[in-house]
Amino acid sequence: MIVKRLESFWNGGTSEYLNSVYLLCIQLSVYKMTDIFDNTILCKKCKRPMKRAKLIKNGFGFRAVVCPNLNCHEKIIHPLDQESYDRFKNLKRKQFSVKMRLVGNSYAVSIPMEIVNFMKEQEKVMNDMVKLCFEDVGRLSLNFGELDNE
Repeated sequence: MIVKRLESFWNGGTSEYLNSVYLLCIQLSVYKMTDIFDNTILCKKCKRPMKRAKLIKNGFGFRAVVCPNLNCHEKIIHPLDQESYDRFKNLKRKQFSVKMRLVGNSYAVSIPMEIVNFMKEQEKVMNDMVKLCFEDVGRLSLNFGELDNE
């Protein structure tokens, strides 16, 4: 920390408080954390370097590293992806009661902010347009992303 005293800052200021001004300079250091998956990770069983992979479970993509040794089959899932998947499972278990309102000639359903925030985090950029599908009697589905089976 550096402190400098500046005399007569205001060129003959009339107030006694303006005769001296203290300037406080703080040196800030910015540290950027790197992702552990950017480094080489060794398998704890066979001590070989693990290879990057993309795993999919219930339509959810995970960054992972897997051991190339055919006898080992060790894999490590990225902790942020695992945390995001756990939040997805918790949201999936919840049941929301929402209102259906008449807006002009159409009905509008409010989507809880918890769900919208999760969708925005996953897609990074979410379009305002969603796809609405009539799946079965009494069942509608909203699709926020592109459909694979169109």
